[in-house]
Amino acid sequence: MSGNNENGSNKQRVLLVTGMLGAGKTTALRVLEDLGWEIVDNFPIRLLDGLLESTPEADPASTTPLAIGFDSRTRGFDPARVISQVKALKGREDIELNTLFLDCSSQELERRYNETRRRHALASDAPVATGIRAEREVMAPLRRWAELLIDTSEFTSNDLQRVIRERFAPATGEAMTVTVSSFGFSRGMPPVADLVFDMRFLDNPHWDPELRPQTGQDAPVGDYIRKDPAFDEAFTRIRDLLLLLLPRYRAQGKAYVHIAFGCTGGRHRSVFTAEQIALALREAGFSPTLLHRNLGSRAADLLEGGLRREK
Repeated sequence: MSGNNENGSNKQRVLLVTGMLGAGKTTALRVLEDLGWEIVDNFPIRLLDGLLESTPEADPASTTPLAIGFDSRTRGFDPARVISQVKALKGREDIELNTLFLDCSSQELERRYNETRRRHALASDAPVATGIRAEREVMAPLRRWAELLIDTSEFTSNDLQRVIRERFAPATGEAMTVTVSSFGFSRGMPPVADLVFDMRFLDNPHWDPELRPQTGQDAPVGDYIRKDPAFDEAFTRIRDLLLLLLPRYRAQGKAYVHIAFGCTGGRHRSVFTAEQIALALREAGFSPTLLHRNLGSRAADLLEGGLRREK
């Protein structure tokens, strides 16, 4: 499923984006916006019919894909009514409508809320777990109904961004999407990666008090890493290996390739190397997406409104 109509029709593409609070709805909507979708968040879903009637059929902009975000906090929220509305809209020939549900395990949701000290909207003065249980019961019909389900229990914000891009990026002439990411082994391996390079053999800027608070995106850290005698040769070999493999992957019809670079904390060596590899791939004609998993907090990133956008 891509951001634009692949069949060339003038149907209005509509994606309803909902799910458990804290599962990543805001992150998903922001990525969709970056991909060219028109976004309406926190929308009173009972007004959906009126929204879809508000764009004249003759308006070329009416074929811009539309993503509508809503959740259990929405005033007058009634899952049964939402499903009834969706069923009726699916009968229209001018609309292509799907529902994306973002789920997450209750244990992980509770961890995220506790880490960020945010109050669950349905918990009132009760423990977070009480609000999560109540919300899961309310959202169950929509979860069963949704055509698309993404479980973010093991995802960072960057993982979710990558999955949304893979599923909804517009079709282009390039038959393969390349993602280059950095991560810290101290927080575990990335759940989805095709090629993983361990950069912990390089001298660690963390042990320099002046460099510790900086990241691999800062010039002093990059200069420090480049001075390691092993860096230039290792970088050249990794770059040449990727330039050998990526065309072969494309020829074999592989749609997505995720290249991950890891170091201890995911802030210095892996970040710098990922940045340099992404630059080299762009110079070679690829268009990689660059993600840095551990430059922000996972819990803060995925809770609604807490996304820290990478530049």
